[in-house]
Amino acid sequence: MSTSKRSRLDRFLSAKLGINRGDVRLMLAKKHVMVDGIAATDIQQQVNAFTHVALVDQAGGDSVTVLQDNQPQYWMMNKPIGVVSATADEQHKTVIDLLPASDVSDLHIAGRLDLNSSGLLLLTNDGRWSRALSEPSAGVGKCYRVRLEKPLTEDYIQAFAEGMYFSYEDITTRPVVLTIISDYVAELRLVEGRYHQIKRMFGRFRNPVLALHRISIGNLLLDETLMPGQYRPLTDREVKEIV
Repeated sequence: MSTSKRSRLDRFLSAKLGINRGDVRLMLAKKHVMVDGIAATDIQQQVNAFTHVALVDQAGGDSVTVLQDNQPQYWMMNKPIGVVSATADEQHKTVIDLLPASDVSDLHIAGRLDLNSSGLLLLTNDGRWSRALSEPSAGVGKCYRVRLEKPLTEDYIQAFAEGMYFSYEDITTRPVVLTIISDYVAELRLVEGRYHQIKRMFGRFRNPVLALHRISIGNLLLDETLMPGQYRPLTDREVKEIV
C-alpha cells in the first residue's frame, strides 16, 4: 500500500492475501484479523500505510502472521552542495545515497533543493505529512539565506514583496519577505517554491546567486550541529509542531 493512501479493510486483505471478499468476511466474523492489536469485525474499517495488521492462526493457536507493520519515518538532513534531491539519479549522488540502506524504505523528499543549493531537507515515508507541508493552501513558510554576486539595495525589498510576473508559466509569485543581512547576503521567507524561483527573481536584477542555503521550513530550524551530509530523525514534537 502506498504510504499516502487509505483503504477499506476488506479490500486491503483481499489484495494482500489473494482471496475474495466473502472469505474476508468469514475471517472477520471469526475474529482472525487484528488491527492495531484489536480484533477487527468491520469490513469498512479504514487502514492506512501505518496501520498494524496481523492474521491470527486459524487453528486457534498462538501463531500470528504480520501482514503490515510499517513505521512512519521523518528525517532532517543538512543537504550538501552537489547532491541531488532525488531517490535515484544516473549522474549524481542522491540524498538517499547518504542514508544507511536499512533506513531508506519508501522514503521521499518533502521539498526539494537544487543540485547547487544546501541546507534543510526533509525525508519521509508519510505522504500525508509531506503534502501538508507542500500544499500552497497550507502557507508553510520556508526561509533561505542567499549570497549574491552584486550588492543589494533597498529596491530589492519592495520588488520581492510585490511579487514578480513570469510569462512562461503566466503566474505572479506570492509576496516574498527579503531582509538584507549585508551588502551581498539576504534572507528570504516565501510560501511557495516555483521552479528556480529565487534565482529567477534575482535574475530580474541581473544579480547571480552564488549560494543558496535553506535555514527553515515552517517552525523547524536546521539543526546547526549537523554537518553537510549529516542527518537525524525528527523528534515527535518536531513532527507535530513544524506547522
